[in-house]
Parts: sequence; structure tokens; C-alpha cells
Amino acid sequence: MSLRSLVYRFYERRLAKKLAGKPVPKHIGVMCDGNRRWAREMGFVDPNDGHRVGAIRVKDLLTWCDQSGIEHVTLYLLATDNLQRAASELDPLVKIIEDLATELAEEGNPWRLRMVGALDVLPSATAATLKAVQEKTRDRCDGVEVNMAVGYGGRREITDAVRSLLYEHAATGGTIEELAEILDVEHIAEHLYTRGQPDPDLVIRTSGEQRLSGFLLWQSAHSEFYFHDANWPDFRRIDFLRALRSYATRQRRYGA
Repeated sequence: MSLRSLVYRFYERRLAKKLAGKPVPKHIGVMCDGNRRWAREMGFVDPNDGHRVGAIRVKDLLTWCDQSGIEHVTLYLLATDNLQRAASELDPLVKIIEDLATELAEEGNPWRLRMVGALDVLPSATAATLKAVQEKTRDRCDGVEVNMAVGYGGRREITDAVRSLLYEHAATGGTIEELAEILDVEHIAEHLYTRGQPDPDLVIRTSGEQRLSGFLLWQSAHSEFYFHDANWPDFRRIDFLRALRSYATRQRRYGA
């Protein structure tokens, strides 16, 4: 082991120890950004090599979350905007996500998977695979609950929530006017992809970009944000702990 690795390991342990007893987010959102950029910087010809390495980092992240007592993680893996990419790039990426979901669902892993996105915009075989792994893991309770945002767009989610609410109200024989009289934010929240879960306390984005890009637009109204310069494949446990340290030092006032 190199001297640098020893120093990092020492600092990592020291940082983890200092976080003991500090506030920990119940739910974090992670924008796994910078995979293609990492591949280019590393000299790979195929940008999907970055996504493959990024998938390995996802498994590391879930282990770190389990160790830290985090209950929910939402991973931004494939946005609806990404579906405009050329098939030569999109098809391998979709397969990588399928393989990741299948691997996370393997026996012996503690994670419960939940698909949050418009699966109908994905290839039918992909949608079937993602639904199957969700069903396979639905009774797990020993690890973090993992929301896999695939075919996800924040505006699409809000639109779907409102549509679902309208259909539900119509099914009871109610009128639009009656719904308008009683409608509040909770009615919409109950129809979001993440219904039943707390909103994210912390949203992490890698690659140095500082924007939401349509991620959890509704749920992140009161979230804390942490932007990290490294690309996703280079995100380390020490970087994760630094994000938690940053969160622990903030005063959350929710506008008060």
C-alpha cells in the first residue's frame, strides 16, 4: 500500500469518527454525473466505459450509505433528455443500467430497489427487467432503499402526478371544480414516484456542474446541495464523508 493510500485511509477513518453523533440525512439524492467525461480524460475510446466504471461506484456508494445509517438513496441514472442520444451510445448505457439493477438484486444483497421514472419510454425488455428486480427485492429491509431514476424527468414526474390525481378523482365521480377547491401540495405529493418516502435531505452532484437538470424538482424544495468537482467514477468514500460533514454543519430552517 502506498504512502498516499495510507494517509487517505487514516484521514477517512478520522473523518468517519468525527461524524459520530452528527445529523445524518435520511434520504440523499445522487446525480452520478461525469462518466463520459471521465472516460475521455482517461483515454477510453468508448464513452460507455465510463458508465461501466460508474456502475461499480454505485455499489460502493450503497455500502457507504448502509454504514452511515442512510435509509433512502435516489440515483439519477438516465434522464428523459438522455433518450435523445444516438443509439450507438444509448443502447449500451441502457444495458449497463439493466445489468446494474440485476446485480443489485442478487441474493445476498440487502437493498430494496424501486424504479422511479417513466418506464414506458424505455425499451419493453428493459422495462420488464427493471420491474422484475423491483418485485424481487420488495421484501428486503436490511439495507438502504434504492430509487433508480431511469427514464426520469422532474417535469414529467409532476405531470404524471397531476394526471394520476385527476384520474383518481374522476373515478370517485368528483368534478374538476370540486378538486380545485380542495387541492393542496400533499395531494400532488401522494402521486409522485417517491410517494411514501421522505424528501431528500441532501442532493449530491459530481463533475463540477451546479444545476439540477430536472432531478427531483418537487422533492428538493428544501434539500441541501453538495457539488463535487470530481467525475462520478472518481468519487471516493472520503468525498462521501465530506458531503455528510458539510450537511451536518448546516442549519436547516425550511424558510423560517
